[in-house]
Amino acid sequence: MKISIILLMIGIIGCSGERVKPPIDRSFQDQNIPTQESWNATVTFSDSGKIRAILFAGHIRMYSDKNETLLDSSIKIDFYDINEMKTTTLTSKRGRVDDLTNDLYAFDSVSVESDSIIITTEEMMWRNKDRKIVSDKFVTILSPKEKIQGYGFESDQNLKNYVIYNITYITRRDTL
Repeated sequence: MKISIILLMIGIIGCSGERVKPPIDRSFQDQNIPTQESWNATVTFSDSGKIRAILFAGHIRMYSDKNETLLDSSIKIDFYDINEMKTTTLTSKRGRVDDLTNDLYAFDSVSVESDSIIITTEEMMWRNKDRKIVSDKFVTILSPKEKIQGYGFESDQNLKNYVIYNITYITRRDTL
């Protein structure tokens, strides 16, 4: 009985003390938290029921207040033609999507490959409105017939019609 009275007294005394408020960290910035986040994701893009592209990304972070989606941990995008045949594959280490225009910006070790052409650069953009791949950086194009290097590049997403604006090097592949 004495023990229960002592425990009751300790409980009453312990509960009647002044409450301590924990400190609040006001340096926290909630705009750095993504609206949505996904790991090892596969996203399929379609138009009129036909597959137009499939995106594979190790990590996707969407920020609706900034209207952008960040992609990292190695990204790969397979592009498809109107007959749903894969035409081109773009790979890079990182990327960003403008959620207003749906333009894709690829950064760091960018490579675009079709069945016969490989283009490498450090930065490239895929423009949604005209489905063109563009870059103002140094690019290297390897085709079965030639190797071309230069600054500034534009192509259709199938790599059938491309232009380098400032060619710095060109050679035939049979001389390599």
